[in-house]
Amino acid sequence: MSTSWDYLTKFILVGDSSVGKSSILIRLTEQRWLAATDPTVGVEFGSHTFEISGELVRANVWDTAGSEAFRSITQSYYRGAAGALVVYNVTHRDSFLHAAEWLRDVRSLAEDSVTIILVGNMVDLAEEQGRQVTTEEGEDLAKREGLLFVETSAKTGKNVEEAFKMAATEIHRKFIEARDRADASGAGSLMKRGGRSAAAAAAAAAGHGDVRVSGSGPHDGADGKGCCSVM
Repeated sequence: MSTSWDYLTKFILVGDSSVGKSSILIRLTEQRWLAATDPTVGVEFGSHTFEISGELVRANVWDTAGSEAFRSITQSYYRGAAGALVVYNVTHRDSFLHAAEWLRDVRSLAEDSVTIILVGNMVDLAEEQGRQVTTEEGEDLAKREGLLFVETSAKTGKNVEEAFKMAATEIHRKFIEARDRADASGAGSLMKRGGRSAAAAAAAAAGHGDVRVSGSGPHDGADGKGCCSVM
């Protein structure tokens, strides 16, 4: 049976509790805002398909709990991740300061070639509640660590899809480079090849195929440094 994508890749969402990771996932996969979300218990899962260089790339996204109580459990989901969003709340400074810890976890547990994007979320609250983290501070951290950078609002949708597509585009670039130099292992750690019929391709291009579920296991079938900013 043909699939509706050309390549499959795996993302993880990490960061402190209450920085909006689940809201980002809902916005990406369901294009809606959920005003109140329960704290993630373990992990949640969703997927979204992007068109990159004329090819359809399906991103399987694992939203991990930010609570320390689930840290040892959720870390098993880092394995095989080619992309990671390290999320903080621009109105909560501690969540930004803790980003360095999440970054260390990602680099030690995900793929060696993982593409990481630092995400300053909840910019819609910046004026109402007051920023505790400036855009420049986020950019500086991303530059020092060799990360992509973006500021988002899950509420308004600002830059949410762009954040994932920016990272997916970088993963796709790394995949093509590894494939062209006949590095099968390196390419395989970034993306898995799919196959799609013309009908499936048309449906995917029309925006079908997004999904979000809770309580799935870590084996999603996608086991397998930049410097850009978007504000």
